[in-house]
Amino acid sequence: MSDGAGAGGAAQAAVLDGDGGLAYGGASRGDFEQVGAVADAVLYEGYLLYPYRRSSTKNRVRWQFGVLLPRDWVERDGPLAPGLSGSADSWYQRTECLVRAARADAVVRVRVRYLQVQDKQVEAADPEGRYRPVESLRTADGATHLTFEEAVPRESELVLPLAELVRAGRTAAVGAAAGAESEPLAGGAGRTVRRRLEVRAVTTVEAEPLAPQLYRLRVRTENTGEAADPRAPRDTALRQALIATHTLVGGDGVEFVSLIDPPKELAEQARQCRNAFTFPVLGGAPEDRPTGPVVLSAPIILPDRPQVAPESPGDLHDAAEIDEILTLRTMLLTDEEKAEARATDPRAARIVDRVDSMPREVFERLHGAIRSLTPVPAPGAPAAQRPAWWQEGGDDGLSPTTDTVLVDGVCVGAGSPVRLRPPLRGADAQDMFLDGRTARVAAVFHDVDGSVRLAVTVDDDPAAELHGWYGRFHYFRPDEVEPLAPQGPPAPAGQAHDRLRRRPQT
Repeated sequence: MSDGAGAGGAAQAAVLDGDGGLAYGGASRGDFEQVGAVADAVLYEGYLLYPYRRSSTKNRVRWQFGVLLPRDWVERDGPLAPGLSGSADSWYQRTECLVRAARADAVVRVRVRYLQVQDKQVEAADPEGRYRPVESLRTADGATHLTFEEAVPRESELVLPLAELVRAGRTAAVGAAAGAESEPLAGGAGRTVRRRLEVRAVTTVEAEPLAPQLYRLRVRTENTGEAADPRAPRDTALRQALIATHTLVGGDGVEFVSLIDPPKELAEQARQCRNAFTFPVLGGAPEDRPTGPVVLSAPIILPDRPQVAPESPGDLHDAAEIDEILTLRTMLLTDEEKAEARATDPRAARIVDRVDSMPREVFERLHGAIRSLTPVPAPGAPAAQRPAWWQEGGDDGLSPTTDTVLVDGVCVGAGSPVRLRPPLRGADAQDMFLDGRTARVAAVFHDVDGSVRLAVTVDDDPAAELHGWYGRFHYFRPDEVEPLAPQGPPAPAGQAHDRLRRRPQT
């Protein structure tokens, strides 16, 4: 799509030309393509969920991530409180990240991507040639056509010299025009009409010098439209919204610094970056360094350098679910359910067709893969005395509520107070939210691979007692906690019921 200059500082920003080439600069597009599969997964996350039918309740409440609505609709009851959550409705996104540039002619490339809601209305024809809207229509060729909400992918790309961004920010329009198309149905039974309302939006890019060859890059995308009715239901306002909004940032002669695990000398500058309703992570192939050539700023929690598993044959629009399970359940849909899914949306039709025609060897790859193995003991090392976990006696002598483990020279077991210190690199995203919080150990588990896990409840969790009774804990390795001196009388150890004999699944 072509970009025009937005209000508030017209940009001489280059944009993609009609052939997908660059109208300015020589920045490589390869870095963006490395994160293309992950970016597409973000774009369509939750677009349609199993069982992919219009009649399914979960597919009647959609568009949950990266939604930028008109400001007067969002703030109809008061100003918006900024936060990181990409599932909160907003009228803007702000990405701040650190960029190094060793060349005076460095170029920054920004690609803004989102979905535009499109109403698909099926209309039946009467003998006089007039049309009336209907929820469904079956044509003479046996096909069923359903009224539904679709979405059209949109993207705009800006190519800007870094030196110009330092002197003054640049703003460009990234919205999408209104439109309507009509498609006749077989046998003159009716037609399908697709309509889109205009989406108005701008993106502003700025660079702030922090040190020689170091800058803070700021990318802000705003919905600049006005709601037809600020009190209208959300479904109505969504027709003027940017959906699943996310941003790719790359360039020529630049590299980006991880905000999750920055170099020590840049830790303070990284902490000062302020992101709203999105968060930037490094993209590209896995490697062990805190910088990279491209950033993906997404409304969904991601680690640095996220990857789509190579075993996955295609997107199922539910990254929180297991591909094998979703594939099996889709296979087991009845013929009537599959027909409804195909009639609901072309993307749902492709999922059902892919599952129905999946070769056996492709399906078998979904069962799992080994990414790493425990190192083999050195020659001559004493063999483990305990039987393997699947052998009789493998659990003998284990007692999660009385076993202890040595952490920094301190015996830690049930009732021990600890401070949670998950590593910044490689930790689960949810664990990172608990960094620095104090917790109480409920049990010590020995995992099937020979490692040890501490089951803990977080001290300021109002449901901690309930979690302890039910046996639902957070799990940390011994090297991810700091022992604390007990305060007051020791807490009682966890109850030795069956729930505490379960090993954590890792």
